[in-house]
Amino acid sequence: MRAIRRFTVRTVLPAELAALGELVHNLRWSWHPETMDLFAEVDAALWEQVGHDPVALLGAVTPARLSELAADRRFLRRLADAADDLREYMTSPRWYQTLPDSARAIAYFSPEYGIAAALPQYSGGLGILAGDHLKAASDLGVPILAVGLLYRHGYFTQSLSPEGWQLEHYPSLDAGGLPLSLLKDADGAPVKIRIALPDERVLHAQVWVAQVGRVPLLLLDSDVADNDAAARDVTDRLYGGGTDHRLMQELLLGVGGVRAIRAYCKITGHAEPEVFHTNEGHAGFLGLERIRELTEARLTFDEALEAVRAGTVFTTHTPVPAGIDRFPIDMIERHFGGANAWPTVPVERILALGAEADPGRFNMAVMGMRLAQRVNGVSQLHGEVSREMFKNLWPGFDLDEVPIGSITNGVHAPTWVGRELMELAGREVPSLLERARGWDAIQKIPDADIWEIRGVLRRRLVEGARERLRRSWRERGASDAELGWIDDALDPGVLTIGFARRVPSYKRLTLMLRDPERLTELLLDPDKPVQIVIAGKAHPADEGGKKLIQQIVKFADRPEVRHRIVFLPDYDMALGQLMVQGCDVWLNNPLRPLEASGTSGMKSALNGGLNLSIRDGWWDEWYDGTNGWAIPTADGVNDPDRRDELEAAALYDLIEHEVSDRFYDRALDGLPRRWLEMVKHTLTSLGPKVLAGRMLRDYVVDLYNPAAASARALSADAYAPAKTFAAWRVRVTRAWPGVRVEHVEAAGVGDTPEVGATAELHATIALGDLEADDVLVEAAYGKVGPHDELVHPSYAKLTVRSVDDDGRAHYTGTVPLDRTGAFGYTVRVVPAHPLLATPAELGLIAVPEEPAGMTNGTLR
Repeated sequence: MRAIRRFTVRTVLPAELAALGELVHNLRWSWHPETMDLFAEVDAALWEQVGHDPVALLGAVTPARLSELAADRRFLRRLADAADDLREYMTSPRWYQTLPDSARAIAYFSPEYGIAAALPQYSGGLGILAGDHLKAASDLGVPILAVGLLYRHGYFTQSLSPEGWQLEHYPSLDAGGLPLSLLKDADGAPVKIRIALPDERVLHAQVWVAQVGRVPLLLLDSDVADNDAAARDVTDRLYGGGTDHRLMQELLLGVGGVRAIRAYCKITGHAEPEVFHTNEGHAGFLGLERIRELTEARLTFDEALEAVRAGTVFTTHTPVPAGIDRFPIDMIERHFGGANAWPTVPVERILALGAEADPGRFNMAVMGMRLAQRVNGVSQLHGEVSREMFKNLWPGFDLDEVPIGSITNGVHAPTWVGRELMELAGREVPSLLERARGWDAIQKIPDADIWEIRGVLRRRLVEGARERLRRSWRERGASDAELGWIDDALDPGVLTIGFARRVPSYKRLTLMLRDPERLTELLLDPDKPVQIVIAGKAHPADEGGKKLIQQIVKFADRPEVRHRIVFLPDYDMALGQLMVQGCDVWLNNPLRPLEASGTSGMKSALNGGLNLSIRDGWWDEWYDGTNGWAIPTADGVNDPDRRDELEAAALYDLIEHEVSDRFYDRALDGLPRRWLEMVKHTLTSLGPKVLAGRMLRDYVVDLYNPAAASARALSADAYAPAKTFAAWRVRVTRAWPGVRVEHVEAAGVGDTPEVGATAELHATIALGDLEADDVLVEAAYGKVGPHDELVHPSYAKLTVRSVDDDGRAHYTGTVPLDRTGAFGYTVRVVPAHPLLATPAELGLIAVPEEPAGMTNGTLR
């Protein structure tokens, strides 16, 4: 018989062990080895049995053992020290506290979080990044208050059928068995968030709190008795269900998330966020909820929109339109219009925020960008791709001026770096991770020490892989008598390549199989063998991705190669840690430029691994020619099969002639000196860049604190600046059709312009109903392309000299002829206001209508 309800009965700890509960319920333990050592001491065998899950440990340990520990003075001293260390970590000033005029608090919204394997609320890179973001914020003292959803079935666990087909399983998760606490009001009642739905239905959610070091993570849970069956299932699983289900999740995350924050701050006294960070479009509705709050406080929609935009940061993670959530217009109308409408937020204005080229679709990323004054991609290349993707939101502006910047992702070293390496770094270069300084000192660490640790980590991966491989084959129906070969699967002394990630088609899981005979030769080379460890999950609805997994599994099942190539099912954080620590080489071969950033290769680099990757995402900007290998790309080849063929051949050549040669080139002492030289250079060159601490500092300095300053500027004096700015924006937008560049002429250029000379420009601008102070008039100048387009132009401000009674203004300025070759200029007009973050923010620009207004020439 099956139980109709599942719950966890928690252990009552003796008073002497009360601090143990405090340690368990702060997820800092997931990146603090000393605390995990303490948990292991509770019951070493049980600690292994529960997969290093301290909540499960306390749920399974016997009362007799707890009584022993309560009388064990040595254990109690260690417990007291660990508790004191946590309290000091939670309260002492850190980097952020040294900054002047910083945001009081930042709200961070994400649909998934990869904090620890014991809290399975993630599917892949977006969630792992969000988890690292919170951990780094905690370490740096950044006052983030995070929001997500609590999925009762998580994403899914993965196994394989006998035929190698991915099978999904959705185990029930009991919140009581997770490191969470229920948010309760002053009377001890659980806090409930309510969202009105069409047809007079109401979605209720309770709020669980996960303490991630110093960062509270609020997780909304719709599995409550107040809801009907459909509403209870809103948070059943991550990225499950159809379009309507997805919309309900995103309403709960965005709208419900803001309401949860308000409740949490009221109950706990936590500072209200000044900045709201929308991590991808899934949480975009948070901006609408904040507009509703302000319009109900007597601001107009336009005034509230400006106030909300000023304090909002939006991060896009997708390089392809197919990765963006888009909903039918009528679905949005049903949720925000009719009897379910918010009285102060017209549904027409909501629809306009998400409007895109397809008039029948509502685009969540577009809405997120229109609701945020600051937008970024997650690598330099991804910033370029995003500017191209979304350039139509800012028509008339050059790509370089589309207001989407970039902050390259980073990874949380204490989570992902092998303990042995962390301890070595702590002994040899103590400032390495704490203050991100001293990376050059890695060159002084003896090669033998690094090679010894690399061997330890590789052996640990081999042993863990054999364990998982044996379990997988049993699940596929094999008997123990058939599995003797697994004892020799993989070899701790062989060059080990890792490939692990989600399995959409653009990541090309099976590129390595393009020439099976060539791959087999590499795996079985008698002098320079290679072994490959592979893991990855396909989305349950992605039949194509599942076929790719099956192809890999079938190849890896071949008796002649199965000891050299393995597919390990159920890719999760624990397996990810094993792989990035134990692999010598990290393989990444996406279709460029479809990898927004990627971070697994960063984790491998911090563990002394070398990257073998297509120049995409973060690798495109930080590959320097000697810190790994770049797989050549066939960018000009339009035939996908031919492109795969060429890039696979390049991959095989690199492995055979460069990677393997260097790994097996040993000195007399048995050390691969040239390999270790690359490892040290990789650590020195990439180490300080790939840290999540660097990423967080960039967010704080470039986005969070400027957003906080903008939000304060607009909210001062009961939002008087927001009202003024909104009125100005409406006035400028309405009057802009009357703004024209009527005439431009240059003086001082001469018949044969020479570099170093100066051109004096005179421009006549029709301002229409605007004043000269409402606009900025600039000369754009520099290199011109074959079609007279300016290439990465520079800008010079022109000064108004006079304004005629008819609204025509006369501007002058100078342009330096600062380069030789084809040179050109033009004049443009853009809105100007102190509260604009960029000239392109309003998407308004006026340029000469006729190309004759621009003079081209060749400078000598």
